Amino acid sequence: MANIKELSKLPERLSPGHRLCAGCGASIVARQVLMGAGEKDVVAGSATGCFEVATTIYPFTAWNIPFIHNAFENVAATISGAEAAYKSLKRQGKIKKDIKFVAFGGDGGTYDIGLQSLSGALERGHNFVYVCYDNGAYMNTGIQRSSATPTGASTTTAPAGKESFGKPQIRKDLTAIVAAHRIPYAAQACVSHWNDLVTKAQKAFETEGPAFLNVLALCHRGWRYPQEEGISIAKTAVDTCFWPLYEIINGREYKINYKPKDKKPITEWLRTQGRFKHLFKPGNEEVLSRIQSDIDAEWEYLNKRAEL
Repeated sequence: MANIKELSKLPERLSPGHRLCAGCGASIVARQVLMGAGEKDVVAGSATGCFEVATTIYPFTAWNIPFIHNAFENVAATISGAEAAYKSLKRQGKIKKDIKFVAFGGDGGTYDIGLQSLSGALERGHNFVYVCYDNGAYMNTGIQRSSATPTGASTTTAPAGKESFGKPQIRKDLTAIVAAHRIPYAAQACVSHWNDLVTKAQKAFETEGPAFLNVLALCHRGWRYPQEEGISIAKTAVDTCFWPLYEIINGREYKINYKPKDKKPITEWLRTQGRFKHLFKPGNEEVLSRIQSDIDAEWEYLNKRAEL
């Protein structure tokens, strides 16, 4: 497990003073993941999104390591190209040092627009870490729904009203899709469980070949909650099993890292956020029941996979 005393000695690779919102999940994810690289040299790339925009406002940058800004859809292709060039230069003796490569993307740039790019990089077997900071919508461009948006959430393109209860579809299981590529390491983590996240980042950077981290991030603007409650809300996501913490080795071996002693009902998580407040009005009982049933079924399925 990660050692907090040792982590405190590491240099800050993402400096304070960026322009992300206070309590933004993306910056928490990035800082914790980069801690997992230890003292290794790291090159980072980021898809266009809140994280990139707010950390690289020209002529300033919050990055203390080499950083590549990419389009919304191609961060995996860009970082895999950089990794391939590095391998060639190292074979030629032009580079001596060991360098790690990491790509960051939100759910819009990962679940949706960048999925083809990510799939190609995973299938080719590049030695890099991909980190999805999943805040459940296209937050940077106006809180539009993505395929990561939970059922029932109200967004600007799937708004709740007289004719709709918000997004009707079940969110995409991206972690399972990535695992289907049979990559060496994939995991889900959450900003509320820092030791679990940093430990998984350490494993990811130590992996030879592609590694993937899907991390539940926070967005008080899109989720609509008081900023100071973010981490407790993230923890509730884990305790309700909306966001289980687990690892997948070589696409087949599942390991659950945390099992709530008292699994909470999903309503305890939904009530914390304004994007779900309409679900508690009369007439939406069936929607709440369906959301709970979906989560229970997924949790049961995950436990069965972990027992194999």
